Amino acid sequence: MKDQVTETPAGTQGRLGSLTAGLCLMLTVFWPAPGRPERIELPDMGASAQAVLTPQRENEIGKAFMRQVRRELPVVDDPEVAGYIQTLGTRLASNSGAQGQTFTFFVVADRAINAFAAPGGFIGVNSGLMLDAQSESELSAVVAHEIAHVTQRHIARRFEAMDRMAGPSMAALAASILVAMASPEAGMAAAAAAQAGQAQMQIDFTRRNELEADRVGIHTLAQAGFDPRSMPTFFERLDKATRYYGRPPEFLSTHPVTVNRIADTRGRAEQYPYKQYVDSTAYRLVRAKLRVVTAREPKQALEFFRDSLKTGRYQSETAARYGYALALAEAGRPKQARKVLRKLYQEDPDNVSFRAELARLELSLDNQDEALRLYAEGLDLFPGNKQLVRGHAEALLLVGRPAEARTLLTEYQRHRTLDPAFYKLLARSEEAAGDPVEAHITMAEYYHQMGQLKAAIDQLKRARKRGPKNYHQASRIEAGLDRLKTEQASRKRDG
Repeated sequence: MKDQVTETPAGTQGRLGSLTAGLCLMLTVFWPAPGRPERIELPDMGASAQAVLTPQRENEIGKAFMRQVRRELPVVDDPEVAGYIQTLGTRLASNSGAQGQTFTFFVVADRAINAFAAPGGFIGVNSGLMLDAQSESELSAVVAHEIAHVTQRHIARRFEAMDRMAGPSMAALAASILVAMASPEAGMAAAAAAQAGQAQMQIDFTRRNELEADRVGIHTLAQAGFDPRSMPTFFERLDKATRYYGRPPEFLSTHPVTVNRIADTRGRAEQYPYKQYVDSTAYRLVRAKLRVVTAREPKQALEFFRDSLKTGRYQSETAARYGYALALAEAGRPKQARKVLRKLYQEDPDNVSFRAELARLELSLDNQDEALRLYAEGLDLFPGNKQLVRGHAEALLLVGRPAEARTLLTEYQRHRTLDPAFYKLLARSEEAAGDPVEAHITMAEYYHQMGQLKAAIDQLKRARKRGPKNYHQASRIEAGLDRLKTEQASRKRDG
């Protein structure tokens, strides 16, 4: 049908061009210029940065950054992974002394060891970092460091030099700069062009900013119940890897580690009493899943976990078995995967991940009743669980019960902000339930969050053409069109 709710393919043309434009400035903004002495004066902490970036302005930049991240980079939308990093980040942020600051944490499927922060509390972690970290405390150390850059307003002060720009222009430019921090391959392509622009911006992270983020981060780690010694330990390992392999991890390009910095963090960490720290089950399971979903091919992950279980080389047998089950499923062997998962589930029926993945496998094997039972029973035990809600809604759609899927997702939305994957699922349920106008409105929100303005506008135009069913719906469509067209015009002005 001509006006059916459909996805508009994301254009790839111009992707490297848009990233390169941002990178030319990013490399100057965040990377020290070769041969230039590093400034160590700490800029004014308070009024100066606040005057340039109000909390509202920071949030605008952060949201623009997030839309561009989703458009340009492979953000992991798996609810288990996304839920874990948000939970971990929230635990750290709540112990960081941040008052009134909201944070959004997300994972990018990228092998580079990197993490990055944007105004408004948006913090990204590359899957490469999560897989390289040898403990949950090491991962937490990097996240705590990025949180400190936000709470100490280091990033806000870095954008003071952009004060003459209008708000929308600044947000768009800042987004281009920040998103490039997670794209090292594009960064290398832009390096030569960046050399010519080094005199334009002289606002790289100062040594003192990094030391301050370390100090605040170590305190946050201890307050949140993680090992403060994990920060110098992680830095030492990265430093050794740099000397051994020659090329530094991407994280060190924007957060240079020196012998003095390692010594400083070690000295501060040793002030806290020593004790043993145990990684959470959720951390171990998420790492296993990331190894599967980011593998170049399923066979690679399958061999890794098979060998780990055979030789006993693993930190957690349970996580290795979980990874093995997921790898089996990805390799097209669902019956074998179900056998492994069923045993895990029987051993720990309260583990949401085991239940959700088992239900997904049952559905793939046409055991629809069993899959629906697992989801429904799980939501009775764990109301509002993101992994179970999404899986249950997908299952309900598959068995032809879209009205129930829509009710489930709408109820979930009352208490939470949906991510793009949930908006897409909600739109499917609205279309299948016989409400195409609302489905187009929801898909417009999906495309907006994905940074695809043209597709978002097109969906609202389709909704208007279909004919709103009441004044309230018509008003939402027109207000949405006005907002998106304004943003589109602003983006065109920015080039």
